[in-house]
This record gives sequence, structure tokens and C-alpha cells, in this order.
Amino acid sequence: MTQPVPMTEIWRGPMAESVHQGHALICDATGGIVEAWGDPSTTILPRSSSKMIQALPLITSGAADAHGLTTEQLALTCASHNGAAIHTTRVNRWLADLGLGDDDFRCGPQHPDDPAAGKALICSDTAPCQVHNNCSGKHAGFLTLNRHLKGSAEYIDPEHPVQKAVLEAFETVTGETSPFYGIDGCSAPNHATSLHGMARAMAWFAGATEGADASQSAAVRLWQAMIAHPDLVAGEGRACTELMRACKEPVALKTGAEAFFIAILPTRKMGIALKITDGGTRGAECAIAALLVRLGVLDADHPATRKFMNAPILNRRGVEVGMIKPAAALV
Repeated sequence: MTQPVPMTEIWRGPMAESVHQGHALICDATGGIVEAWGDPSTTILPRSSSKMIQALPLITSGAADAHGLTTEQLALTCASHNGAAIHTTRVNRWLADLGLGDDDFRCGPQHPDDPAAGKALICSDTAPCQVHNNCSGKHAGFLTLNRHLKGSAEYIDPEHPVQKAVLEAFETVTGETSPFYGIDGCSAPNHATSLHGMARAMAWFAGATEGADASQSAAVRLWQAMIAHPDLVAGEGRACTELMRACKEPVALKTGAEAFFIAILPTRKMGIALKITDGGTRGAECAIAALLVRLGVLDADHPATRKFMNAPILNRRGVEVGMIKPAAALV
């Protein structure tokens, strides 16, 4: 099958009013396909779902250990955070330790998604800073690697040593030559691959063994940091954070813009990658929850699961009028 398939349905009354279609793939540690929906060969931009790959050179280069990075900082390198105080205070402290400031970022300012942080800025008539950008943890990692490599200030340039190291890591773990890149919302290059390549990479993370080699040890440190600090990877109310907490075994989850999602399942040595073709986040969140339920690592009736899968749709009076649920193929 080469076309996207129905993955998430929006029901109102007795009918499916809208349908989100997409592609999904589960791989084992060898890169073999366990289950597939849609087209495994479809070319995708993984967006922020690739952050743990982009963080590999930070560790393999020796930069992380040279700067004494903690598991919290490693989790932040993989994060698309809400800009809450728990995120920004840690990233600002990291910058200070490097002797750098907000102007050294190249990710751009962003109004925080965290309600308290956003309200504080509005009430104080203060503009958001770059540290509020959901990718500021990743960029703090880039700045740390850049310090180690003694590169120029423009660390987001595709020809910069930082980004060359990221591309090398990306092509190694996906097992493919990236055909092109797009510029992400945070201004860094985001490299394309196939859906199979991305699922293969996540399965490689899941099957990595600490001490086997530098890359595998780095992979283990990164997914362990994500699982140890789900609140830093995204934030309260977010699917990544809530579903990681709800899983019955260790699972690292990461969303990406335009409805991409990955999962790393180290106990099973499996990786998941999925893409909803219309870019609808609700479709990707429901689909990833459904696949985790399908694999038995998440309970369908867990309160966190019910926020994203089989989630009630309420009207403006609080009356339940519909449901967001997975298509039959995922159940």
C-alpha cells in the first residue's frame, strides 16, 4: 500500500465527521518492519521528533561530559518544551554556565505555551525571549557542542561543524542518505528521510546497549534522560509528558511539528514513527496512543490515554457531543 490510510476519526453523533489519514511503522532492532500502515517509503521531515538524533554528537564528541551535563540537560536537548519556569530556569542556568546569554541563541523568541509563564509576560508587558522558544534546550546543546568544536557563532548554518555532525549522525542511524533538508521553526536544518528510516532509527535507539560503542552509549543516555524527566521533554497537559508517565514500561515519546510522532520502546527493542498527512496534531496524538495500547504498553482506560484516544468532544456548554478515536486499522 502506497497511500495514507485512515488513522484517527472525529465522530459527532452517529457519523465520522472528519478523518485524519497517515502512515505509521513499527520496527524491530534490526530495522525490520513489524507492522506498517500506509507507505513505509514515504519521504518525511521528522521535525522535532529527531531531536534525540540531533543530540547524539553532543555526547559522542565528548562535549556533554566535558561540560558535566546532567540528565535534566540531556532531556532538555530532546525537548519541545512549554516555556514554563521549570524549563527556562534550567536553560538560563545552562547558558550562564557556558558564559553565554540569550543573544547567543539562534532559535528566535516564542511566546510560551505554559499558561502561567505566558500570563506573567503579558501582565508585566515583557516580550518573550529566545529561552522561551520550545527548542531552546536543543539549542543550548548546540551551543555546548559548538564551544567544544570551537566553531563560529552561526551554529545553525548547514555547513557549520555542528550541523555537519548532526547530519552524519542522522544518516548513520536512519541508514539512509538524506535527500534534502528544510529549515525548522527554530532555524536549524531538519533533514528528510523515509518513514522507515525514522522508525529504524528509533528502533536502533531502543536496541542500543550501554558500553557497546560511543554512539550506542549516547543513545541509551538520551532515552533514559527523556524517560527520567518527562516534564522537561514537553510539559503539563502535553501528550509526550502525560503518555510517558502513563506507560506500564519505559517508553520515550517525542512529537514533531506537522503531526509527526515517534516512540522508543527499549524493553521491546522497538521503534515507532508516524505521520498524519494533513498536519493535524490531534490525529497524531490519538494514533500514537492507539499504537501504544495495541502493543500493550499503555492502558486504553488510563486517564492520560483518554485525553488523546477515545477522547470526548465537549460543546461550549460542556455537553459531550462526539469523540476522537483511532480508526479500526489501529485497534
